[in-house]
Amino acid sequence: MSNKDTSFNKGTIDFNCNGKLLDFEAPKVMGILNLSPDSFYDGGKYNKEDDLIRRTEQMLYEGAHIIDLGAFSSRPGASLITKEEEEHRLLPVMKLLSKKFPNTIFSVDTYRSEIAALCYDSGAGIINDISGGNMDPKMFSTIAQIGVPYILMHMQGSPKNMQKSPLTKNITNTVKAFFEKKVLELNKLGINNIILDPGYGFGKSLECNYQLLKYQDELKLNNLPILAGLSRKSMINKVLDTKPKDALNGTSVLNLIALQNGASILRVHDVKEAIQTIKLFRHYENTNECQ
Repeated sequence: MSNKDTSFNKGTIDFNCNGKLLDFEAPKVMGILNLSPDSFYDGGKYNKEDDLIRRTEQMLYEGAHIIDLGAFSSRPGASLITKEEEEHRLLPVMKLLSKKFPNTIFSVDTYRSEIAALCYDSGAGIINDISGGNMDPKMFSTIAQIGVPYILMHMQGSPKNMQKSPLTKNITNTVKAFFEKKVLELNKLGINNIILDPGYGFGKSLECNYQLLKYQDELKLNNLPILAGLSRKSMINKVLDTKPKDALNGTSVLNLIALQNGASILRVHDVKEAIQTIKLFRHYENTNECQ
């Protein structure tokens, strides 16, 4: 049995997340904290201050390295909310949690540059943009100005229409070409701390999602970390004939495959299980000949 190199994104410098450093010596877990009432799995579950604090504490206790806040649902068919509504849902929570947990890296799931800037001022350390800059032409320049890491995700269309005509072929080359184009644009603005997200479930057919996962390592570009967001998604439920509430086991299986294919961050609802998946994966990768 060979001793494999298990270093992740070797050569990648630590990312400065609004004064907090994020390294990629080992895979990281991003815990999801949904603030929207209509998210596909836990919408409306955390809408009181005490609930938000307890849930954040729980994810951090279980080992989360990043907490990802999102104020709108991006499930297939979801309508976009107004900027005012997004700000109303998000800003008070961002301020509350960054004060309560000052050493925690918070990511904000938004496609609006104004919201990104406001959240940065309130303590956000990463901007997670499902649109890859396509829904707000000022997003890239804003990221350049505030200087935090940027999650560049691929999405076909918008949440409202993305599954009406999803991509059905040539998916790996399509996503890679998108990354190459967008990373070049970002680099020209001086933005180098970029995390690549293939956008599982965002405008792709079931088979394309699995094809993308199978060849995820081919998406690597400039040694940038890859984020895999597979948690409880329909690509699991359609194969297993389950509901999101019953998709934890399927999530762990796909998370393991994502790690084997180069993922550096797992974005999940279930932090404890993701940490366990990483621990087993790392032990397996580091195993030498038995003595």
